[in-house]
Amino acid sequence: MALLEARGLTVDIPTEDGIVHAVRNVSFSVKQGSLFGIAGESGSGKSVLTQAIVGLLRNADITGEALFEGHNLIGLPQEEVRRLRGGRIGMIFQDPLSSLHPYYTIGAQIAEALHVHEKIARREARARVIDILGKVGIPSPGDRLDDYPHQFSGGMRQRVMIAMALILKPSLVIADEPTTALDVTVQAQIVALLDVMRKELGTTVILITHDLGLLASVADDVMVMYAGHRMEYGKGSAVFRSPAHPYTAGLLRSSPANYSPGAELVPIKGRPPSLLATPAGCVFAPRCSDALAKCSSQRPPLRIFSDGIEALCWKEQGGSVQPAAGQAAVAVRSQDKAAEPVVVARDVHLTYQVGSFFGKRRTLDVLKGIDLTVAKGETVGLVGESGCGKSTFARVVAGLTRATGGSVELMGQDIGALDPGRWREMRKHVQLVFQDPFGSLNPRRRVGAIIGDPFRLHGVAHGEVRKQKVRHLMEVVGLNPEHYNRFPSEFSGGQRQRIGIARALALNPSLIICDEPVSALDVSVQAQVLNLLRRLQSELDLTYLFISHDLSVVRHVCDRIAVMQGGRIVELADTETLFSDPRHPYTQKLLAASHVPPALTGPPDRSLLETRAVA
Repeated sequence: MALLEARGLTVDIPTEDGIVHAVRNVSFSVKQGSLFGIAGESGSGKSVLTQAIVGLLRNADITGEALFEGHNLIGLPQEEVRRLRGGRIGMIFQDPLSSLHPYYTIGAQIAEALHVHEKIARREARARVIDILGKVGIPSPGDRLDDYPHQFSGGMRQRVMIAMALILKPSLVIADEPTTALDVTVQAQIVALLDVMRKELGTTVILITHDLGLLASVADDVMVMYAGHRMEYGKGSAVFRSPAHPYTAGLLRSSPANYSPGAELVPIKGRPPSLLATPAGCVFAPRCSDALAKCSSQRPPLRIFSDGIEALCWKEQGGSVQPAAGQAAVAVRSQDKAAEPVVVARDVHLTYQVGSFFGKRRTLDVLKGIDLTVAKGETVGLVGESGCGKSTFARVVAGLTRATGGSVELMGQDIGALDPGRWREMRKHVQLVFQDPFGSLNPRRRVGAIIGDPFRLHGVAHGEVRKQKVRHLMEVVGLNPEHYNRFPSEFSGGQRQRIGIARALALNPSLIICDEPVSALDVSVQAQVLNLLRRLQSELDLTYLFISHDLSVVRHVCDRIAVMQGGRIVELADTETLFSDPRHPYTQKLLAASHVPPALTGPPDRSLLETRAVA
């Protein structure tokens, strides 16, 4: 039985540049008690689609039907939509820190939904909030009820968001990227929690995500969207094992989980189209490696196959898209014992004094004796849950935080013993690539000035010489040098990350610290950036310290991996050794919690049942 059924949904959003055709004629059905997954790149229309259904797009022109429990949500008066939203339909948003109000306790924010939708006494509301916090796994919920959002970790804040969505026992919960940027263990806990809610409360879940591994492991049915269109639809197991549409296959091929030592990832070429214009043919045709002559001029039909998969494509042989082997690349190297060490960390400790000005102060040990050597030309990965000390250790190596014990040698010099002048010179040898390509670039400065900052700060190049060096760096990382005077807002997310990489390369550093450099990117853009990092390492003999919570990414790029827990390295091994034979229980826990998309298979045993014309 369908709890939610969408029929021909179309969403047009007026903007200063014109009308954005965000969703085009999308239909799907969500069964009662199931987990329905929606996948696709950023800008594909995933979030806009669900926001239109629950009435969060005030100025949009929405046509079609969205039948929820038999009632059409499109065109309902706002009062009725508000009654359903929260009462019968819950929402879990991507960023819990920005979704929770910093001025109010989490108990007050969850109870607000009860007071809006029900007539309930404060004492009873408080008891129900404590009960739901306990069900979503918040320890000592009675004590944490009056805490503020900043007093919770990222995973705990996401649990609070889930509690807020479930407090009124809705029949449908829409989870929009609920696990993005969370550690693999926290991701596993959140997914398990959603599954428990389905079984215990009968809740139906729509999960929106670009994490194909996560979706493949939990979704009953999947819809893959691109540029506002539904490209593929069917059972999750069938779609991810043997996709019928080239776009779905391209997303899976881009994933570093399809690991092959010495082979490059195969990203989808090009970039998503503008949604201001409607193409005459298939919207994916300009990026499709299997495009036919008619794909650019004629709209594709809907192909329905014997295994239930539906694909909007001219190809009649569903699943004929073969996994690409990838181009030859530099093989993953084991550590060269004779290579010159770039970083040597010995018994590194870092201790903070915490506590209020008038209250009792206590000691917090963040790093508890780190020993690590990184050889020239090597990539060493740092993995572990949030709070284990990964980024803190990286800051110590970069000289941004001074260790309280032990030593760190960079290019043979103890950075703790350097005077300011010598340390300024040494800073040329270590650079950082940050996680957020949006937040790490000044939006008011032009790209040429941003990339040229290292030259300016260190007095290395001036005037026309600096400009030529910047243009060369842009070319090296795959950016058009003619875009020298553009602002960061005029670039895509992947291009902005390339700007950050170009800035890091400016002074020919001996070490580049990559702190979650691809976690905010779509899987295809992620593949392009990872390929770029590998190519630059081969050409320039770079050394990387690579921090990530995505184990598939770490496995693809790293020669060795250090697993951190509680401020210590609990296991250090060659990449394949660590993945095939993890020794420490914590490493085993991390690997068990990771979600890996299934490998692409050859053509399945499926036949074409029906072809329908699409309006």
